[in-house]
Amino acid sequence: MEVYTSGLAGKLKSFLLFFVSILSLSFLTPDPVVSNSFEIPYLQKGLCYATWDKDRFLSPYSDMSLKELAGTGADFVQIIVTQYQENPDSTDIRRTEHTPSDKSLVHAIKKAQANGLKVMLKPHIDLINNSGNLYHRADIGFAREKDWREWFDSYSKFILHYARIAEATGVNIFCVGTELSFTTQKNDLWEKKVIFPVREIYKGKLIYAANWDNYSMVEFWDELDYVGIDAYFPLTAEPDPSVSELSRGWKRWQHELAGWQSYIGKPVIFTEIGYPSAAHAGYEPWKSGYTGNADPELQARCYKAFFNTVWGSPWLKGVYWWKWDTSVYAGGKNNRQFTPQNKPAEKILKENYRIPQRHRRFIIARDD
Repeated sequence: MEVYTSGLAGKLKSFLLFFVSILSLSFLTPDPVVSNSFEIPYLQKGLCYATWDKDRFLSPYSDMSLKELAGTGADFVQIIVTQYQENPDSTDIRRTEHTPSDKSLVHAIKKAQANGLKVMLKPHIDLINNSGNLYHRADIGFAREKDWREWFDSYSKFILHYARIAEATGVNIFCVGTELSFTTQKNDLWEKKVIFPVREIYKGKLIYAANWDNYSMVEFWDELDYVGIDAYFPLTAEPDPSVSELSRGWKRWQHELAGWQSYIGKPVIFTEIGYPSAAHAGYEPWKSGYTGNADPELQARCYKAFFNTVWGSPWLKGVYWWKWDTSVYAGGKNNRQFTPQNKPAEKILKENYRIPQRHRRFIIARDD
């Protein structure tokens, strides 16, 4: 629970508490693992970090990439691990050759911590039979109660495994689910089979990552520390939008989110946000860029529009950009995918992430 104080007395109290905490910490022997009991920063400046390979996190390329990620000014990295089920109506969740091994996952967590980064661990479920992208994890669901119970038993086993890793490695935030929109109607099973058992194992902060079109329908926010939104909000139907046009698109969502957050009373984190370097970035930001010409300039304008509008919102407590690749050579001017690496968007990200938080309004206030 966060406590806020105001006025001179409150500021003096906060300063004294901060001063005493610094003195007490100076007598402690540093632990080689970052503790998940550390204070979470006011504003989490994050990047998503994922692989769909068993051992990629163990590679020297990944180690180099995490070091560069830390150099962007980010203070958090969100590490993703994915397991799979056959179809939306399958009840068995399992590893495949695309699932990072526990050894590689732990290596990535420790390497991130060694680079001064705090960590959010965010397990995903994807579908194996998904030719044509007809279905998504959001479609996982069942007609029979028996199947719902079996799926939640399987999901509980899956998520508790990673909760144990999160606790053992000192992860700061643990995500209990991502974009499982249809399943959130089963509020009682989410609490009984997922959230409460995770609380028994993992003592850090908990979050759920709702899809941008589903966050207001989730009923278990009270049981978590943060509201997570994968913020792929469409901004404009214009084919080649300016920063001003994209910013106007954000203001609509900004107003809606501010009103909803004041009602729900929980801090909001954009557990994912991102734009492909493709012509559809402004109106379908959730779609990868598989065809057409690369458009890294449009991606950069989308980044700039976000930082010029939503970044200063008092209800927003963190942002994680999708995504940073496990190779320092990723991206580039001909790359149509989401990574900002080696593109104009990387410069905009660094400009805003490297500014101390007390000065960040100066970046926000700049002209287009």
